[in-house]
Amino acid sequence: MTETDIGALPPCPECASPYSYADGALLICPECAHEWNPDMLPQNSKEAAERVYKDANGNTLQEGDWVTLIKDLKVKGTSKTAKVGTKVRIGRLIDADHDIDCKIDGIGAMKLKTMFVKKA
Repeated sequence: MTETDIGALPPCPECASPYSYADGALLICPECAHEWNPDMLPQNSKEAAERVYKDANGNTLQEGDWVTLIKDLKVKGTSKTAKVGTKVRIGRLIDADHDIDCKIDGIGAMKLKTMFVKKA
């Protein structure tokens, strides 16, 4: 393989290493050992990475928005409950099971699911 062949394959989608190589239908990164099918990658990876977060009513949520709880939520590990109608400012939106990272007065840091909030 020559130096001109290195740039012929796309870089690794995990670590952006330019040293990917083909093994059958898959491409492999020698630096992080990630394997992927180049036909299965989205055309614009930035659009694929941007997830749209929606509340219980279908409104789009962004970091810094105020939301209101629509259900009493028990706080795991304590006897406290976050009550319906509590207003919370979204600290950040994360791509996990619990989408909203926030702080609730009297309770502290908490993660919420978007299905239990509505935009205030």
